[in-house]
Amino acid sequence: MVLERQREPLRLAELPDPEPGPGQVLLSVAACGVCRTDLHIVDGELSKPKLPLVLGHQIVGTVAGAGEGAERFAPGERVGVPWLGWTDGTCRYCTSGRENLCDRARFTGYDIDGGYAELAVADERFCFPIPASYSDEQAAPLLCAGLIGYRALRLVGEAERIGFYGFGAAAHILCQVAVHQGRRVFAFTREDDEAGQQFARGLGAEWAGASGDPPPEELDGAIVFAPVGSLMTEALRVSAKGARIISAGIHMSDIPAFSYEQLWGERSMGSVANLTRQDGEEFLALAPKVPIRTEVEVHPLEAVNEAIDSIRSGSLRGAAVLRIASGPPR
Repeated sequence: MVLERQREPLRLAELPDPEPGPGQVLLSVAACGVCRTDLHIVDGELSKPKLPLVLGHQIVGTVAGAGEGAERFAPGERVGVPWLGWTDGTCRYCTSGRENLCDRARFTGYDIDGGYAELAVADERFCFPIPASYSDEQAAPLLCAGLIGYRALRLVGEAERIGFYGFGAAAHILCQVAVHQGRRVFAFTREDDEAGQQFARGLGAEWAGASGDPPPEELDGAIVFAPVGSLMTEALRVSAKGARIISAGIHMSDIPAFSYEQLWGERSMGSVANLTRQDGEEFLALAPKVPIRTEVEVHPLEAVNEAIDSIRSGSLRGAAVLRIASGPPR
């Protein structure tokens, strides 16, 4: 499914089979998650994708070939491909353990064709083995909703009482991780989203309410998953001294002005950008130990526009995943 122009639906197309270059693997794609970032690309809120573009950066597939020097994975091995698809390895960010900030980074399904296709190529350095306990469809959301959310959770620090603003694909995974770590989760949804609040409580949230509602206790930290800048100041308003408020999105509307009094007391606001390979290795080792259960809504490849619309409307529970392989699911 190809994006020809932003703000237009994706279309079904036959493309030449991709060829793996040096250090790359060719993947037979089994499943690919549909992410809010894909929505931002389609809607033109991320303005510089390569076009035409095959989106999709939560890829699960099996190795079907390899380019020169690519020896990390054997043919038939199942791997996952995340958003971060390539870094230069030499800049000051890469050499200081911050490859997620590499100025020359290239991203899957944005700079590089992604997984809304039967075949994809990927840099073998940025592929991860998939835990055997997960099916293809269940594993796909771990590769972005899980990985980026996990990095955001780390940036919140040791917060015990943690607020999640927007309870979608990432929050439903991270809620399980936070509860496993002994944290207390307070979930915030749209005002009329009683089903979403029930969903959050079912995954271990201690309290769930509307975004404007005060939680029963002050928060020690919060992650804002929804792309709504005013939620950053809302989270700040109900947070205790020392709290960290982290935006987990790649795009967000403007953050309104707020008084210094709200920030004072060593509160802080920040963002999470991309992921590192260390994040991926740690999180995918942790996932089966929790164990994380992903709630997925599965669509055929040609129904990707409907899947993106479900994210746009807020009607999706959990994560949307495209089933692409023609064989039996794993």
